[in-house]
Amino acid sequence: MGKTLTEKILSSHLREGVLETGKPIGILIDQTLTQDATGTMAYLQFEAMGLPRVQNELAVSYVDHNTIQVGFENADDHRYLQTVAAAKGVIFSRPGNGICHQVHLERFGKPGKTLLGSDSHTPTGGGLGMIAIGAGGLDVAVAMAGGPFHLIAPKVIEIRLHGKLRNWVSAKDVILTVLERYGVKGNVNCIFEYTGEGVASLEVPERSTICNMGAECGVTTSLFPSDEKTRLFLKAQGREADWTELAADADATYDGLFEIDLSTLEPKMACPHSPGNIAPVSSLAGKSVDQVLIGSCTNSSYADMKKVADILDGHTVAPNVSLGIAPGSREVLLMLSQDGSLGKLIQSGARILESACGFCIGNHQSPGTEGVSLRTSNRNFEGRSGTKTGQVYLVSPETAALAAITGRFTDPLSDHGISYPKVVHPTQFLIDDTMFVFPPEDGAEVQIFRGPNIGDPPKNTPLKESLEGYVTIKVGDKITTDHIMPAGARLKYRSNIPVYSKYVFEPVDEHFSERCTENQDRGKDNFIVAGSSYGQGSSREHAAICPMYLGVKAVIALSIERIHQNNLCNFGIIPLTFVDEADYQKLDQNDELVLENVKQQIEGKEVVLKNKTKSLEIRLLCDITDEQRSMLIGGGLLNILKERN
Repeated sequence: MGKTLTEKILSSHLREGVLETGKPIGILIDQTLTQDATGTMAYLQFEAMGLPRVQNELAVSYVDHNTIQVGFENADDHRYLQTVAAAKGVIFSRPGNGICHQVHLERFGKPGKTLLGSDSHTPTGGGLGMIAIGAGGLDVAVAMAGGPFHLIAPKVIEIRLHGKLRNWVSAKDVILTVLERYGVKGNVNCIFEYTGEGVASLEVPERSTICNMGAECGVTTSLFPSDEKTRLFLKAQGREADWTELAADADATYDGLFEIDLSTLEPKMACPHSPGNIAPVSSLAGKSVDQVLIGSCTNSSYADMKKVADILDGHTVAPNVSLGIAPGSREVLLMLSQDGSLGKLIQSGARILESACGFCIGNHQSPGTEGVSLRTSNRNFEGRSGTKTGQVYLVSPETAALAAITGRFTDPLSDHGISYPKVVHPTQFLIDDTMFVFPPEDGAEVQIFRGPNIGDPPKNTPLKESLEGYVTIKVGDKITTDHIMPAGARLKYRSNIPVYSKYVFEPVDEHFSERCTENQDRGKDNFIVAGSSYGQGSSREHAAICPMYLGVKAVIALSIERIHQNNLCNFGIIPLTFVDEADYQKLDQNDELVLENVKQQIEGKEVVLKNKTKSLEIRLLCDITDEQRSMLIGGGLLNILKERN
């Protein structure tokens, strides 16, 4: 029987377990990446392991998230990241060098390798034929220490592509079609693998756009074969030696099939407030637009930017629209400046933004009250833009550029009178690696800088025999890590857990942390009750670290997303789901709960929770691996690692 490409790469990296769907496995990680929002804690955790240098093949530290310098905190964190990178053998990508996923694709990604990143959009690397997975910072720290990454052997869904995209229809429309089919929940422990003759019509940046936003489906990762297009991309980056041809066997079997005829697709958008809320652009044709933002790790390649520049050429941004454009990397920006595209963008009235994540994570460019914002990024969760009433739509660069000119939603396939730009993908990129700081040779001493906002990773205690406390908050479906740990203005506290913990659930209930502290002072535990898809979105492990610091011992939900469940276990918080979904209605905020003999109970798959307030017993599932069970009993992965060392 033939193998899928997923099976081939996972098999060659298997270090623990048996590669059978649904079974726990551990894989060797070749490359790691971090970014500054999650990287500070990852390197503090790596330091806590006591190793002199990273042990994996390649580790890169990027600064791309919190580049706005308001106060000393971000500058101090960046200085810490640069010095700890030098001390531990990590390549440091300086602020301004670009967004981690775009830059890593350009300069470091290799077909057939494994990549683990402390950012949920690490699957971007799947466009190069990598198994690239997003994870919490502690998982990445373990990988940098040479340890395996633990996951559930995934189901592999074949997405078979036919035909070729029409003019004005783009890779963004392909992944929006996939999201329309699979939604944003129910795809845990699954990989999307792209096949079919239509793959050859897509360039690597287009494939990476598709893999990037596949993260919104909740899959482990997405994967394209490595073919002639891959070779040409790497050759243009001066890295043809990194190319390997990789593909699934012709007789490979999959766990599911979704076929897409590229030639029949139309421009689509994700409407507020979910990447899975898909509609055709034509359905809102004529609706006024207030803001257009083009960039993010999803759509900031040279080809995307060049296409936008050519659409805007000779036009002026509509008076009612604010247009911001953020090229994905310094390489892209330099190329735009040399071929005349940057001039076209500036002449149109566009505001040229930093090559960073910026608006995507709500760090700037928030829309006005109830403002309609068209963005080429990957998430439009309520309030993520920095404006709670903002109406954010996710669209392709082509759709965004047209809206900037017309001031309204404009169907790219309609008769708008603007010629479609024919962009030729470069045969030679402008390569300039001077913004990377490479670590000194082994043995060189480097003083690691720590500012006053940088603390140690918080410690948890081993699991008690019984848990007794209160439902400190009850929330609904699709609670994201942005809801749990707000970014934006609060992200600068990411290295200071006692301060950052004050803002847990701030967008939902600003008094949550106070109640947690009151319960802790009374010797009581805190429980979180949630609906479906709890913890979706960013890989932000602070959404587990800060609740742990506040004494949260368990999350009880209808369902919990993969990365967040891993993070909960990593920090000693028990992830539980309802056996009977109707029991969600039987728990309310302030109910007094008891989990007796908890160590013994989590040895089995089912747990009995007592609701003392309502005199009820509720059956829950504790669907975790043996490795995760050990973490929970020991009080988290850091405790386990210290015991092993």
